[in-house]
Amino acid sequence: MTVLPYKDKESGKKQQVADMFDNISPKYDFLNHFLSLGIDIRWRKKAIKLLKEIQPKSILDIATGTGDFAIESLSLNPEKVIGVDISEGMLDVGRKKLKKRKLDDRISLQSGDSENLPFADNMFDAIIVAFGVRNFENLEKGLAEMYRVLRPGGKVVILEFSKPKSFPFKQLYNFYFKNILPTIGKTISKDNSAYTYLPESVKSFPDGEIFVSKLDTLGFKKTECRPLTFGISSIYTGIK
Repeated sequence: MTVLPYKDKESGKKQQVADMFDNISPKYDFLNHFLSLGIDIRWRKKAIKLLKEIQPKSILDIATGTGDFAIESLSLNPEKVIGVDISEGMLDVGRKKLKKRKLDDRISLQSGDSENLPFADNMFDAIIVAFGVRNFENLEKGLAEMYRVLRPGGKVVILEFSKPKSFPFKQLYNFYFKNILPTIGKTISKDNSAYTYLPESVKSFPDGEIFVSKLDTLGFKKTECRPLTFGISSIYTGIK
């Protein structure tokens, strides 16, 4: 069963996700860092370091949001970074952030559907995604598009929430995710559904080895899953 942000609306998941991020975009960066206690910043740094060995010159950041992962990728000194997202609200916040930091000449943010990417085959050296794949309407189609636009020998790095399995962290995490996070998120973002959708979407996401097997099926090689912080999130990698 597909998890939707707004269960009372008839629109599909893709449109609802776009609407949700448009709604919360003004408060998204603050909530992201606040609710994760800043750990998400360390996760992004760790994920980007996994690309160092291939020294990518062209990087595509899918579901870029406000561009944090794209900005972190600049540490690799690429020639071109493009971020795509279906939420114009998030992209608008991201463009203002890039302009303020004088990075708008190094990163291009544009509207784009992860399941129908507007790029040629074999175009990018690396593809990165942070907390975005679980929001895809069709996960397999989105992953197949990543494979298509990645050059042979290129690398994909996906950072996504996962489900802790060990006691007592599993129980503490579930309590926080189901009770505290939605309350704070709703109060600050003024969106009643967005931070209820977050734990529901994480719960339904095929994490760990199940997700790795999906990458394998699509043709990615040397696939790996690296759990982070007691399994709160994981980094998935693969080579085309």
